[in-house]
Amino acid sequence: MAISENDLGQLRKCVELAREALEDGDEPFGSILVDEAGTTVFTDRNRVKGGDATQHPEFAIARWAVEHLRPEDRARATVYTSGEHCPMCSAAHAWVGLGRIVYATSSAQLSGWLAEWGVPAGPVAPLPITTVAPGVDVDGPAAELAETMKDLYVAKFRG
Repeated sequence: MAISENDLGQLRKCVELAREALEDGDEPFGSILVDEAGTTVFTDRNRVKGGDATQHPEFAIARWAVEHLRPEDRARATVYTSGEHCPMCSAAHAWVGLGRIVYATSSAQLSGWLAEWGVPAGPVAPLPITTVAPGVDVDGPAAELAETMKDLYVAKFRG
């Protein structure tokens, strides 16, 4: 499925959450969970600045979904996120049975930019979602949001 205008609207909300994270001194990532009816049921942003590198918004969505949604509702929900899930978040998404993922920028884009800026690689390989969770329906990146997200990454990682 291609990224629709509705998807882009949801992704723009994620970009704003990423901007909020950056303004709070954190890494610029934001995500939302939307139910089958199109209602946003959960939002979060990165919270790793305190030292817990597992505090990703996509991981928080997976934990929240298990506590608040029935399995069939999780399967029909969509996760929108400013950046493609890392392997940890991809696995959590698959394990709890969430539905489609739509992301603004890919792990490959971010990895390329970080390498270009001389930022050392992280401790986890930047694998595509479909490598970690091959059964998940995934759409992204959204070319329309690449420069906006790159600017946020520049502010955090290059500066």
